Amino acid sequence: MIKLAPSLLAADFARLEKDVKNIEFAGADYLHLDVMDGLFVPNLSFGEPVISSLRKISNLVFDTHLMIVDPIRYVKMFANCGSQIITFHFEACDNHKEVIDAIHALGVKAGMSIKPKTDPRVFKPFLQDLDLVLVMTVEPGYGGQKLIPETVEKISACRKLIDDAQSHAELEADGGINTNNLPLLKEAGVDVVVAGSAVFRAEDPAAIVRLFKA
Repeated sequence: MIKLAPSLLAADFARLEKDVKNIEFAGADYLHLDVMDGLFVPNLSFGEPVISSLRKISNLVFDTHLMIVDPIRYVKMFANCGSQIITFHFEACDNHKEVIDAIHALGVKAGMSIKPKTDPRVFKPFLQDLDLVLVMTVEPGYGGQKLIPETVEKISACRKLIDDAQSHAELEADGGINTNNLPLLKEAGVDVVVAGSAVFRAEDPAAIVRLFKA
């Protein structure tokens, strides 16, 4: 069974506690937290105050996705506010192993993400150290986009890389995922799916969570 990580970016920020507790009760596994700096991606989102506040009311695994330049500057902050997984972008820095080691030194799982046009083989040198491999199935920075079909092949390629390396890393996909295209991602070998609009903007988010988990 795959794990589901609803993306907070699509929630109603006027009632975050209610929305988060609703999807947690329905059986979501992770809460995906997209942190954007307006530089690596053109949008801004939220930061430490929101995550720290939610940590007080939720037992979900906090899956924090840093869409920021030079991510090593902030890994301690996001570990301290309750993140159990911190994922940074391959394209956002040059000191990849240093970032992974810094995350692990804080007792947190380390993930690495790629944009849709990045070659999945960039993961290969790091697979023994990573806990999560994230393939963006849309261009990062905005919610509500449609999944780019070509990225499904990249997920399959990552599945083979992970298996060949005998890595323990989970394979996660993020962007434009809904119950209609979920079977394609399952077939490609994904372990965790991120869904934002499909969950939080549904008439009955809890029912959608259960469909994803079926």
